[in-house]
Amino acid sequence: MSRSATLHTPAETPAKKAGAAGLEGVVAAPSEICFIDGVAGRLVYRGYDIGDLVENLHPHAFEQVCCLLWDGKLPTADRLAALRHDLSAVAELPPHVLTILSALPKHTEPMDALRTAASALSSSDPDLKSTEAAPNRRMAIKLTARFPAIVAAFHRLRNGLAPISPEPNRSIAFNFLHMLNGSHPNETLERVMDAALVLHAEHGFNASTFAARVTAATKADMYAAVTAACGALKGPLHGGANEAVMQLLLECGDPDNAERVIREMIAPRDPAKAKQKVPGFGHRVYKTFDPRATFLRKMSRQFGEAAGNTKWYEMSERLIPIVKEAKGSNGEPLNLNPNVDFFSASTYYTMGIPIDLFTPVFAIARIAGWTAHVMEQHANNRIIRPQDDYRGPFDLKVGPIEARE
Repeated sequence: MSRSATLHTPAETPAKKAGAAGLEGVVAAPSEICFIDGVAGRLVYRGYDIGDLVENLHPHAFEQVCCLLWDGKLPTADRLAALRHDLSAVAELPPHVLTILSALPKHTEPMDALRTAASALSSSDPDLKSTEAAPNRRMAIKLTARFPAIVAAFHRLRNGLAPISPEPNRSIAFNFLHMLNGSHPNETLERVMDAALVLHAEHGFNASTFAARVTAATKADMYAAVTAACGALKGPLHGGANEAVMQLLLECGDPDNAERVIREMIAPRDPAKAKQKVPGFGHRVYKTFDPRATFLRKMSRQFGEAAGNTKWYEMSERLIPIVKEAKGSNGEPLNLNPNVDFFSASTYYTMGIPIDLFTPVFAIARIAGWTAHVMEQHANNRIIRPQDDYRGPFDLKVGPIEARE
């Protein structure tokens, strides 16, 4: 211990303000990327309301949002053309990544395959050791271009099919669906996919983004930070929630049975059974209707009508008032609203995307936000090191091993 260090006894230890569980209400760092008003149900990307972006950024909406998140402003036509060229130039997967994906057991979870491939991409990137702005942006472009290729390639490989190369001068939304299914998506399908990517591109200091920033704050590289984010996104309380929504809808089978099942989940007839959380409802931040769910709700209905199958949309609508009116232990309504996962599940399923790819699709979109936050962290870095609120014992003494319980 240095001479200047001070050792406090437990009684003298300076008081620390204990944060709420899960760091709720704790401001971790300033950021210019995203603003969320949970009470008003507002989501803003660098000054633009999400509704304005979803409804008015066409074509190549997701690519324009990437420019916005990375550069702080929407692109001109020339800048958008340059980004599309850069994305297309690096969209092919390196051979060693395809080899790794081919070697993975077919039962590997797609998010595990994506996380592994994201880490493997680092080994061939000449910019790897830099955290400067220009190299970071180049790495962001490569990751954004290659995430759709990784997800589609692994899905085809596990089904005994050869991966499909992306087509030049196509949108990320178009190429993902093309590489996944082996056919060109129609204009409606491409536009729905493009809008879904915009809605999922960024969401402040959520769990996966915070994991990326904590990793980046150690001066780790872009790939290390994104790999950490992939690990956090996999959890069922984060990116995996939309998979749980669709599994529940499938198990219910029809709207009448869905209503019975949900009522039993939130108010079991058997008093010995505990209430269950309905996936897709409630949000840590939003106290009203999730603004992203508003647009996915409309997309689910419109795409279901276009596909001639509104069953999953209709089931979803039947469940909203039931869950919203559910009461807590105090007898008051919980007032739970759908979150982004609730309608994204039926939208993706109607599009023909396999359920276990729902979370990887989330990652294909969120890579834009993750990389923007890594760049922001590296640009004005200080290592993220919160304190814990220690509540354990003091003054224990080591006794002989034979006397320990």
